[in-house]
Amino acid sequence: MNQFQYVRPTKQKAAIEALARDANAQFIAGGTNLLDLMKRGVMQPQKLVDINRLPLNKIERMDGGIRIGALALNSAVAEDQLVQQQLPLLAQALNAGASAQLRNMATVGGNMLQRTRCHYFYDTALPCNKREPGSGCGALEGINRMHAIFGFSDKCIAVHPSDMSVALAALDATVLVSGPKGERRIAFLDFHRLPGDTPQKDTNLEQGELVVAVEVPENAFPKNVHYLKVRERASYAFALVSVAAALQLDGNTIKAARLAMGGVAHKPWRLTEAEAALVGKPATEETFRQAAAVAMQGAKAFKHNAYKLKLAPNSIVQALKNAAGLA
Repeated sequence: MNQFQYVRPTKQKAAIEALARDANAQFIAGGTNLLDLMKRGVMQPQKLVDINRLPLNKIERMDGGIRIGALALNSAVAEDQLVQQQLPLLAQALNAGASAQLRNMATVGGNMLQRTRCHYFYDTALPCNKREPGSGCGALEGINRMHAIFGFSDKCIAVHPSDMSVALAALDATVLVSGPKGERRIAFLDFHRLPGDTPQKDTNLEQGELVVAVEVPENAFPKNVHYLKVRERASYAFALVSVAAALQLDGNTIKAARLAMGGVAHKPWRLTEAEAALVGKPATEETFRQAAAVAMQGAKAFKHNAYKLKLAPNSIVQALKNAAGLA
């Protein structure tokens, strides 16, 4: 690991200024992803700005929803009574992520900002446009079993690893950020980027901007929700495919629905057309299979991940059945 400066400001303004002055600086909180990347030489920041002293860990009601501070621990959010009552889908997604030890260190902001777990990105001996723009995407013709079936480009086919972010995408969350130009809000669906020609840019954050909080609006999904994570082993594994499903039911009729997927794209993948296909229909397996077919329109596989073209729609159906109580 290379040498680096370390600063630990106690004021938000000072933290932002410390990062804005140095393009090679990085914020650090739990460090569950960044430190691994530094040890492997994938990221080599010259300065770490430790933000753990900032007062950004509250979980509280706000007008029209719930605000979760960026430094709230994943475990604290999942166990919070307000979150469990009002946002059970988020609690389920958080509990599906990583191990209990990591959830006790990882923060909400860091979870959103974690980098892809593509092995071509992690191995500095292999080509990766995300790590070294212009070097090529080794996964395109390489081992691409874990990779995207939606939203990819010829520059990158990696997937976003966060479980929490899939639930937040389904719940229409908003990200509050603060930077040298002041505060702004970013719709969660616009926070992460598709790779396009610039896969090295994971988000739409600007230089020096700090994630302050996530705001989740009131919704009609305090029940009939399910987060399904399909993985190769029951713990310590990233999703091959995951589905965040939420239903508002009137008897057996679907009044509203939310669907998002993980493990299939460079960002959490919201399924708005499939949601629309569910509304007004009976909560039956046939309805769910029709919606899953809509969700899979435009999906394309590579040599080693064609199984996702079957696994993904089946996972959507199963998550919806679980949410509806039909499983």
